[in-house]
Amino acid sequence: MADRSRNIIIRCDACKQKIFKYKKVGRGHILRCYKSRIIEDNAVYQDDKVLCSCGNEIGVDKGRFIKMNVIYNV
Repeated sequence: MADRSRNIIIRCDACKQKIFKYKKVGRGHILRCYKSRIIEDNAVYQDDKVLCSCGNEIGVDKGRFIKMNVIYNV
């Protein structure tokens, strides 16, 4: 059975700056980023919000994972 994981880069929708380098497992959209799979973290944390350095809100910190603000560009 093949390993179905891959490293992806999550960027800010507003300024295109790199937010996370993330190890994605499986298919489908990224609704949650599990903190244990984040390889590189360039996000700004403010209370429970996760922001880009430009101020755009990326998601909400829920403890073990970050609930992403998802925009479907399919």
